Amino acid sequence: MQPPDALRNLDLLVVGGGVAGLSAAVRAAAAEPGLRAAVVAKAAADHSATWWAQGGVAAVLAEREVERPSFTDSVESHLSDTLAAGAGLCDGEAVRVLVGEGPQRVRELASFGAHFDRGASGRWLLAREGGHSVARVVHSGGAATGAEVERTLVAAAVALGVTLVENWFAVDLIVRAGRCAGVTFLTADATTVEVGARHVLLGTGGAGQLYPVTTNPLQSTGDGIAMALRAGAAVADVEFVQFHPTALDAGSPDGPRVLLSEALRGEGALLRDEAGERFVDEMAPRDIVAASVADRIRSSAGGHVWLDISGVSGFSARFASLAERVRQAGVDPDREWLPVAPAAHYMCGGVMADLDGATTLPGLWVAGETACSGVHGANRLASNSLLEGMVFAARAVEAILAGKSSPDPTGVLRALNAPAPDDGGAIRVKRLHRSAETATGPVERPSSTAPCERSAGTVSDDRRRLQKAMADGVGVLRDAGSLAEAAGVLDVIGHQYGCAHKDVTSGVASLEIRNLAEVASAAIAGAQARTESRGGHRRSDFPSTLDAMSCRFVQ
Repeated sequence: MQPPDALRNLDLLVVGGGVAGLSAAVRAAAAEPGLRAAVVAKAAADHSATWWAQGGVAAVLAEREVERPSFTDSVESHLSDTLAAGAGLCDGEAVRVLVGEGPQRVRELASFGAHFDRGASGRWLLAREGGHSVARVVHSGGAATGAEVERTLVAAAVALGVTLVENWFAVDLIVRAGRCAGVTFLTADATTVEVGARHVLLGTGGAGQLYPVTTNPLQSTGDGIAMALRAGAAVADVEFVQFHPTALDAGSPDGPRVLLSEALRGEGALLRDEAGERFVDEMAPRDIVAASVADRIRSSAGGHVWLDISGVSGFSARFASLAERVRQAGVDPDREWLPVAPAAHYMCGGVMADLDGATTLPGLWVAGETACSGVHGANRLASNSLLEGMVFAARAVEAILAGKSSPDPTGVLRALNAPAPDDGGAIRVKRLHRSAETATGPVERPSSTAPCERSAGTVSDDRRRLQKAMADGVGVLRDAGSLAEAAGVLDVIGHQYGCAHKDVTSGVASLEIRNLAEVASAAIAGAQARTESRGGHRRSDFPSTLDAMSCRFVQ
């Protein structure tokens, strides 16, 4: 089937309707002369991961813009906090871009009509979150920032005449003569359509649905990362899955867990074990808090710990949308401590890109959670996620407008072809070719002998089987044995869905499992190779951080 006229002769095809994709499309349409751009998303705007984001956007704003008693923040402080959270694997050049250009992107969003919370003086209120040395996070509705960002960008895109297509599933990248030339989609009526474009930008989000307990929507199945892997683009750091430490352990097990914003701990909420005792610094980076919570749960009879919000003044009024979701889950936040447990939240790695979002495949660009830009390293600093999408999507469009067509050796790509440890501060890279490499040499996974036919269960059964294998083997805490067991399960699932079900007629549910299996296998390969504990990656058999592992595993 031929694409509709609105999707022909595109300068820029954006895949994904969250903060990264929409930021790129808005900038492309607003430019003079503009780019002919379109956004194609697999679901409606209120199903994007951006819409579910709560905390806010971290940025160093001017004193005249914010309401707080004293002004002690600086770009250098935000840089330092981000590098500390990333546990030695951030690309300093990329982080400096993020924190340096972030404030302007926040102001730009406000100029589009975004409403951030303000104090009595009319200036923006700031929250402090884990890992931040000061309060620097702007927010909306207390804990509904993502929904406001999504609303604002959709409205801006519509006003600028950007073509928005929803409920189309991206199947694979089209590669011609070594260049990305478009994307094959499965439309809402199950028709296959090839959409060509001079440039393609992936803003497809992460892969929280690798796990049964996640804060991500059902659509977060790693589609962009999987497509890039199949097309041969370099992918890195996918072993670093960030688990949010305080997801509400109540309500329906289906769908995203209610995320209890880090801003609550910044306002005085405390974590308590089953004996009612505090056991961790609530304002430590997420990886530390999540590991502590997981360890305390493992050594107790219950499946959760408690978030005591009695110290948060005016919780129900200040965090009204969050309070309502807690009540809908059957918990009274005015009377009870909130049961919490870690949930898969964010993929710190992804498709490798230079400082302009260009990938190793010419014509393919990436921004947001789908990308490995180097800003997160081994663990993302809270509220840097929306910021990353805004900053690097804008840079990608500016580079396209300037005529750039292939990647530069900047950011995480600096050391890709010249991996010297002293290469301008670049993190060394080690390539993994889908067989895990450990300190003692390569470990080849046995090839699956399973037939192409699926198991007797349903597609949903296979998705749950994949998620259970990841939860059991590649969770907050992991070791060589658990990783090997998960790899065995994924070999079988990947084989079944990679051969018998790569035909698009198998439907979206099967294609999503194909993508999940692709990303899961890459995450396991990286986790097997990383024989240490660093950032969000915690191995009980290698509890220390090793200098020899100060490298980036590339697949």
